[in-house]
Amino acid sequence: MSTVDDITALILDDHAAFRRGFARLDDARDEHELLSIWDALSLHLDIHAEAEESILYPHLVRHGDDGEAETADAVGDHNKIRDAIAESKLHPVGSERWWEAVRTARRENSEHLAEEEDEALPDFRRHVGTELRAELGQRWLTFYGEHKNGRDLSFDDKDPQRYVADHR
Repeated sequence: MSTVDDITALILDDHAAFRRGFARLDDARDEHELLSIWDALSLHLDIHAEAEESILYPHLVRHGDDGEAETADAVGDHNKIRDAIAESKLHPVGSERWWEAVRTARRENSEHLAEEEDEALPDFRRHVGTELRAELGQRWLTFYGEHKNGRDLSFDDKDPQRYVADHR
């Protein structure tokens, strides 16, 4: 299996892109730049959460050592990130309220990435073989292609406990 096909490698690639995107916001100098960067970054964050909830977490919840708790935590994290993104859209780009929402999204995302990289993904790797990881990686790539620009995705919050119960 190539690491290109491994869902965990694809997820880590997204994580690196998120970190770069937030750093680009730090360097932006006007509202046009901020909007351009944030629109792309926030859409990527939303699509990524939907992809994880569709492809990764249904497997982790059933196969991980602590899959149910890790999954519930991740879905809750995704909700916090989605909520901060939605809040940012209520305010003028570059305003203090907009920055508060963006900083909340960044903080929640940073915490989520650390937990996922330190706990959920290693747990997943220990319990899922390379063939399934490659299969899920292909599904990941297909998901991104099918939902380009967020097409057909709602980005709605999910109840973490219900999500776990529905995917056990």
